[in-house]
Amino acid sequence: MNPVIAEPVTVLVSMLSHYAYCPRRCALMFVEQTYEDNEYTLRGQAVHENVDEPGWVQREGQRIERALLVWHDELGLQGKCDVVVFRDDGTPYPVEYKSGKRGYKRADDIQLCAQAMCLEAMFGKPVHEGAIYYHSSRRRRNVTFDEPLRQLTLRTIEQVRQLLETMRIPPPVNDHRCPNCSVVGLCLPEAVASLRQHTDDRDLYALQEE
Repeated sequence: MNPVIAEPVTVLVSMLSHYAYCPRRCALMFVEQTYEDNEYTLRGQAVHENVDEPGWVQREGQRIERALLVWHDELGLQGKCDVVVFRDDGTPYPVEYKSGKRGYKRADDIQLCAQAMCLEAMFGKPVHEGAIYYHSSRRRRNVTFDEPLRQLTLRTIEQVRQLLETMRIPPPVNDHRCPNCSVVGLCLPEAVASLRQHTDDRDLYALQEE
């Protein structure tokens, strides 16, 4: 009997930004399936209301698709683009909507780059750039999909896949990211970090007593 070869775990494009922000947050949301809304997630949901409904329009010779499902079989990726503008020559230009203020955010760039890789595989055209629209600033930031960003995105895909395969929950970071995190009430970073520190101190004290 031939051995059964397991299919690689599918990674959702949205997981990448969560992992890049904090691996523990990604694990709590997608491994333990724990999640709770806060003012930031509710604001994000409101921003996405206009782009979550699939559809398209033709404007100035360009086709604009909303909520476009994308995938990359070789990379085991699936996801959805908020908006994709198809240029006159058919080249896709992905636009991701975020609720915060304009600024460089590595996690956002990784998510957008993964979308670009999916679009390249689907339409057979190189995607060199896209944009992230920050609702609070009402401003767009262009993102170039250069080789360093592509390599970082590929590494993040594999790290997320490993997380899903091992089902291990990373320890909390307990730093500046935590107060604004949507799962801080479930993660309890201060309490867990304090407990770990107490355990480490107790073990160190025991070694000194030997």
